[in-house]
Amino acid sequence: MADPAPALSPWEGSAPWAAWRRIAWALALAVPLLWQLGATPLFDVDEGAFSEATREMLASGDWGHTMLNGADRFDKPIGVYWLQAAAASAFGFDAFAMRLPSALACWAMALALASFAARRWGAGAGLLAGAMTVTTLGFQMIGRGATADGVLNLLLVLSALDAWRFLESGAKAPLRRAYAWVGLGLLVKGPIAILVPGAAVLVWCAASRRWATLRRGVADVPGWALLLAIAAPWYAYALHRHGMAFVDGFLLRHNVERFTGTIGGHSGSPLYYVAVLPLLALPWTPLLAAVGARWRTTWADPLGRFLLGWSGFVVLFFSLASTKLPHYVLYGHAPLVLLMARTLAEASPRWRRAAAVGVFVTALVVAVLPLAVLRFAPAVRDPFYRALLSGAPAPAWMPPVLLLASLALLLAWRPLHAPSRLRIAAAAGALSLWVAGWALPWFGEALQGPVLRAAAVAASRPGTVAQWQVHLPSFAVALQRVSPKRAPLASDMVLTRIDRLPADAASRARLFEERGVVLLGPRR
Repeated sequence: MADPAPALSPWEGSAPWAAWRRIAWALALAVPLLWQLGATPLFDVDEGAFSEATREMLASGDWGHTMLNGADRFDKPIGVYWLQAAAASAFGFDAFAMRLPSALACWAMALALASFAARRWGAGAGLLAGAMTVTTLGFQMIGRGATADGVLNLLLVLSALDAWRFLESGAKAPLRRAYAWVGLGLLVKGPIAILVPGAAVLVWCAASRRWATLRRGVADVPGWALLLAIAAPWYAYALHRHGMAFVDGFLLRHNVERFTGTIGGHSGSPLYYVAVLPLLALPWTPLLAAVGARWRTTWADPLGRFLLGWSGFVVLFFSLASTKLPHYVLYGHAPLVLLMARTLAEASPRWRRAAAVGVFVTALVVAVLPLAVLRFAPAVRDPFYRALLSGAPAPAWMPPVLLLASLALLLAWRPLHAPSRLRIAAAAGALSLWVAGWALPWFGEALQGPVLRAAAVAASRPGTVAQWQVHLPSFAVALQRVSPKRAPLASDMVLTRIDRLPADAASRARLFEERGVVLLGPRR
């Protein structure tokens, strides 16, 4: 039987009605990112570290530098801390405010990708590009995280898309916008803001033999002046204030050494991202196969070549780097989202069914994941995480049952037809809302609940809490005061883990103990 006509997209229809549909669709794209944004505790280590550094910046009034538990923090530039501080000033200091810059950045990224796709491949591709951006697991992870990566990904997308507009037309306006986005990226994350869009342009010019275009872009003096005007003042201030400590801590350790050496034990094989990328692309992973199947046709198209070069460089570069973290590959995932959206918009019913299966299977996996964690937690080798996860509460069973039943009904309403693209997008959106409202809060309680309750006990008592053999910056956020990571003094309270008690633990009262998290009082 023939498939029914596709549902009208927000970019189609009469002009006034189409405008209202675009606005409604844009607002709808924000929901998966903002829903229950503050309902889950801040996760350690990254969310806790960024949030505590922002809290200390607000407490000190020094907006030019960040510290973490009283020590200089050179991990990232200042930009994301300014954004988090602005959100805290507007909405109060809590998990919602710390995550809000990331959520708004990923929403803006979805709108940028949707507009780009709609103008080049039609309304359906635009609708799908926006939906995929806000429902993809990887972008959900950084879009709901109190870190720098959500904002960085927005700036990488804006700079790369404007770089393409320059390559396509030769116009100077998009080129200079690209330089401006790179300047802002330097304030948010650092040299990666230049590397990714610059490499995407270089790969395309080399593959297309457009060296003259590359020279015009690189030699644009007003563009460089704009970039330096945005980024150079803070870097000059940081260098003047900290000297070689800034060079060693930020430029060398947290940039060069992440490529040449392993930081924080985050290593992996050269095939690490071959395994990670399909997971981060959920629930849209089947469409990666569709993109791969038509890569020759895509490479023959100038825009397709640019998108594949952008993504391919990121995968290759970070595969060669010694330090590997899952979110690094997301710097090249936006071009794949565009290609997947285009593929699904043009796809046969077979690929629509594959996309629908991807959504349903992802929901099934997420539904059983907490049960799997509880089942296998006793086998975890690390004593702390074994205790932490083994004692986590059992998840409620009704929400996943209702979700799976609803998705099955939505996706298989007319079993003789492939589900429409709009229904697939709606199902992915429903899955994202359920993950935010059910799965993430469960993991938040499992991993962070005892830490928050230990902070509540410590907050009722005066004095310093030293962190001994643990690094849980979210504890300081909840405590609302610095909690240094050092050997405890006799007068300190001590936050530690059950398998790493200090030598004088017998002479300290146990103020709190739950699932491996221990809070000790001052020495008696």
